[in-house]
Amino acid sequence: MIYFQLFISFFKIGLFGFGGGLAILSLIQMEVEQNGWMTQQEFVDIVAVSQVTPGPIGINCATYVGYTAAGFWGSVLATSAIILPSLIIMLTICKAYFWLNRRFHDNLYFSQTLRMLRFTVIGLIAAAALLLIKPTTFIDPVSWIIFAAVAFFTVLPQWLNGKINDRMVLGKMVNALSHPILLIILSGIAGYCIYME
Repeated sequence: MIYFQLFISFFKIGLFGFGGGLAILSLIQMEVEQNGWMTQQEFVDIVAVSQVTPGPIGINCATYVGYTAAGFWGSVLATSAIILPSLIIMLTICKAYFWLNRRFHDNLYFSQTLRMLRFTVIGLIAAAALLLIKPTTFIDPVSWIIFAAVAFFTVLPQWLNGKINDRMVLGKMVNALSHPILLIILSGIAGYCIYME
């Protein structure tokens, strides 16, 4: 019975929890309190642990709540239930996209719409980047140089697409240097070396 309750509770949270991990914490807390899976203090401790462990806070919380309520299989079930709605929705959207793409591939309006959506995505990413540009994060010219270098290496492979062969040494170097994880690690090392005293 507890496995069924865990699945239904976290499936509902995954289905109706919009706004990311911190936004769904209240939904998780409500389900935890209604079902009596843990005390308020235990939930606060789990939220703290979920914030410091890698991964989305909502999924981490679901894993810990499931483990506290029903052991290993409870954690597997709660984690699966919270990600299942997103998985179903994304698979449905992808299936619809591939069907539309096959059916309307040569349609001028369809290809123009997809082209405009690319600009929308660029705008959303740029808006998020602009929100992070504050005096507290860009404190001197060096931080701007690091930002510009990362932006350059992020855009470079798209700009060089088709101009150089990926099998050439230059193409391999560009692809290696523009990997997002490598850029994050190199930026962190540069920030640590420059700003830590």
